[in-house]
Amino acid sequence: MDRRTLMTGMLGTAAASLWTPPSAFALGLPKDKIKRIRYYKTPTDAAGRPNVHQPTFNQSTNVVTIETEGGLIGVGEGGEPSSMEQCAGMLIGEDPFRVEHLWQTMYRGYFYPAGREKTHSLGGLDLALWDLKGKALGVPVWQLLGGKSRDYIECYATSYPTPKGGTLEDAARACVAEGFRAYRTGTAGGRVLDRFEAVQQTYENCKLIRKGAGRDGGWAIDFHGVLDTPDAIRLANMIADLGPYFVEDLVRSDNIEVYKTLRPQVKVPIAMGEVLGAKWDNMVLINDRLVDYARCTVPNVGGITEYMKICALAETQYIGMIPHFTGPIGETALVHCLTATSVVALMEMTASGRQPWPYLPECYDFRNGKLWPNERPGLGVTLDTSKLQQIGDWSEPYRPIPINRRPDGSYTNW
Repeated sequence: MDRRTLMTGMLGTAAASLWTPPSAFALGLPKDKIKRIRYYKTPTDAAGRPNVHQPTFNQSTNVVTIETEGGLIGVGEGGEPSSMEQCAGMLIGEDPFRVEHLWQTMYRGYFYPAGREKTHSLGGLDLALWDLKGKALGVPVWQLLGGKSRDYIECYATSYPTPKGGTLEDAARACVAEGFRAYRTGTAGGRVLDRFEAVQQTYENCKLIRKGAGRDGGWAIDFHGVLDTPDAIRLANMIADLGPYFVEDLVRSDNIEVYKTLRPQVKVPIAMGEVLGAKWDNMVLINDRLVDYARCTVPNVGGITEYMKICALAETQYIGMIPHFTGPIGETALVHCLTATSVVALMEMTASGRQPWPYLPECYDFRNGKLWPNERPGLGVTLDTSKLQQIGDWSEPYRPIPINRRPDGSYTNW
């Protein structure tokens, strides 16, 4: 016997003597069932003020938890009580790891198709299911979605504070110096909007901001739908040479077909879609290349499951993802989603969103103007429910209509 064969045999014997049976978690996912779903209101921010998003944006930051018979707890965010109750009843007793199947069941399990409010609730539950699955396997969600496609996610700043006594130019300069990819502004004008004055003043503001940002793509602007179409086109073309990263919501979002008329008349990169829901809401914008960046977010679209499908759809048309800001758990989920896709990505960060949250000892990792993926299992959030008000508790299954399946077991409509 030669030396190499002898050493191999000795190592094999030693390894065998140290071997112990792996646990069920090491082998894979354990058999488990959902037994309870609880729902919590998040009434204050870190400073004890009313939730900073709710006075302006009717975007829920309520927290939902999914508990299993095996003792796992997944954490999600979003929705409102009535539609959350409908979705929760369809999950009780189900296998928590069949995430796609459960998404289909929640979305299609009532006679009328899910509207955006219900999609928001099932999106919150979907976040919790992914968090739970990552915890069961001991890996971050971005690992389950395909692994890292980027090391960090660039951010742009909304409502970045202007230095005391400073100008918009100073604010943009400070923003970029902090590490943000872009400073974002809005249109000028007050509650009574003079269209000509607003367009001209916005143009002058943009020149100052571009100077402060110091480079093309160092700034962006949201028209917020306040301008009528002729003025939106005029302003977009006036600022084109200033090199904005994107121009958002040139006109109202009620009729996205209007972008078929608007798109050929402007030269700026367009971002739109923050108010949209599931993939069907986004199909026309993406497939017809009416935008350069999709603004849809989670949990609004139906959670991580649906967001990754929209990312794939965007990739087919070379469109980037610039999601609207959301609650802290939703923002954390977006880090996982965008870490696992290679489409162009830029995340929105507000001044209020950068502060700690009293009920989340651990949340997203933000530093140097960027969001960073981490190795914590699941979404990587830690929840302190003692800081929250419970407003829902469901542990009984409810099947509103029959659940039909094809011969292979996949879901089909009733």
